[in-house]
Amino acid sequence: MLRLDGVPVQERFDFWWEAVAQSVVSVDVSSDQAADFWAEMRTLDLGVAQLSRVRCVSFDARRSPSRIRRSDPGHYQLSLTLRGRSGIQQEGREAGLAPTDITLYDTSRTFHAWTVAEGAGSRAAGGSRPSVSDGLILQFPREVLPLPASAAERLLAVRLSGKDGIGALLSGLLHQLIAQPGRRSPSDALRLSTVILDLVAALLAHELDTDASDSLSNPHGVLLMRIQAFIERGLGETDLSPSDIAAAHHISVRHLHKLFQPEGVTVGGWIRLRRLERCRRDLADPLMDDLPVRTIASRWGFTSDSHFSRAFRAAYGASPASYRRHLREPRDTADASGEGPVPVDSRHADL
Repeated sequence: MLRLDGVPVQERFDFWWEAVAQSVVSVDVSSDQAADFWAEMRTLDLGVAQLSRVRCVSFDARRSPSRIRRSDPGHYQLSLTLRGRSGIQQEGREAGLAPTDITLYDTSRTFHAWTVAEGAGSRAAGGSRPSVSDGLILQFPREVLPLPASAAERLLAVRLSGKDGIGALLSGLLHQLIAQPGRRSPSDALRLSTVILDLVAALLAHELDTDASDSLSNPHGVLLMRIQAFIERGLGETDLSPSDIAAAHHISVRHLHKLFQPEGVTVGGWIRLRRLERCRRDLADPLMDDLPVRTIASRWGFTSDSHFSRAFRAAYGASPASYRRHLREPRDTADASGEGPVPVDSRHADL
């Protein structure tokens, strides 16, 4: 929990936005209440994702190209408005948000965001604090979202409903988690982040499916999503190849590779990344502790122990065995240094 109650009034505005830059993202900010600023933030570490609840007076924030060059975490951020009004502009789109509304944006692209607190400029009845906006921010690396980047980009700065359907499920889960943070093991946190990211992907996919005109205007995007869903179903097959994928969708291998070019990864690279993520999830799951690392690797299509260990280290900064051990350490011991898994020599990884 980050509060400003103990910070001198004249230092609060700068103190707050420096803290936001370290824990969320750096922005250039202005506020009519900068001289009498108030805000608080509760942050919950979910391993792969981070969830924050932010209460704050009205402000206007811009993420500029220079800010991105200095610090680019490569994250998506999903915002859920709980109280007050807010909005965001990105990629030529603008979303005005009321309570229960959700939107997605990319920290690697410029944006303009703002919030307007309920009754801004007046003090809350019976209290010393000003009226504030209230919202949740979920942030996570772009690559862990189980949805094509080209699909997610079509929904940046688009208003999504958190009142019904999948949006309501996602909103309810996020609200419950931040309201009752409790004490969770690292493996619990990773499992929760997996559920949350699957719900985020389901919400976005639902929005794309129901936007018939957009789907019809982008047939290549629809085909890519079908192909990636096909790959997801076949990750455990060791002989999954671009030629098989192309044949199953009645296109040439050359056309298949062309579809993946906007994703910034080859077909083989996409398959490897998805297999690694499946392995990471299994290694994080205590129910899988009886399975040797090599068995987990094999069930997701890796035929070479050494190749899997090298690929996993490159993706997550530690060998598979070291990653698993780190998650089983007591919370206070694992977090004492503030560091993640300590990489070890892959030649000695106990596969």
